[in-house]
Amino acid sequence: METDAAQQLDAEIALLRRIAQGDRRAFEELYDGFSGVLFSTAYRVLNNREAAEDVLQDVFIQIWGKAPLYDPARGKPLTWAVTLTRNKAIDRLRSTQRRNRLQDEVQRESETFEQFDDRSSFDAMASGETGQLVREAMQKLTQDQREAIELAFFSSLTQTEIAERLNEPLGTVKARIRRGMMRLRDLLDPQV
Repeated sequence: METDAAQQLDAEIALLRRIAQGDRRAFEELYDGFSGVLFSTAYRVLNNREAAEDVLQDVFIQIWGKAPLYDPARGKPLTWAVTLTRNKAIDRLRSTQRRNRLQDEVQRESETFEQFDDRSSFDAMASGETGQLVREAMQKLTQDQREAIELAFFSSLTQTEIAERLNEPLGTVKARIRRGMMRLRDLLDPQV
């Protein structure tokens, strides 16, 4: 029994090594062997078939690209693949939740704007002035800070997605957003 498990492990490691060398047949074999477990893992996190299928596709693309980085000393191939799948599914779930929160906020703002006609002209003027102040403050940020903040708040991208789009390290993107927000705060309310 132990020999069968050891042979199975050796076969999986060999498949990943072949995939690392660009062997499509090995990739197909790995897909046939792992896809059921990986789909189940994604589905348990997301509770949505289409989303789980998307994650499964993303994970296999990731496996194809990261196979050369696989280190058998750090875990079994299936454990590695399940970890990739779980992380990707959690990222997608968080992104979906964040998008839903933003959509709820937009909906609430939209309802507020629908009530705009009921506001006094003073409120309308104050709201327009605030918008102008924010636009002017945004122009005073560095191009990098402005771009990162616009992608985060107007395009609803996660910091990871922004880093990928800008081809920058995640830490750099986080720092740009943080510094830009601090600068905006100082520009908009210098008494703080």
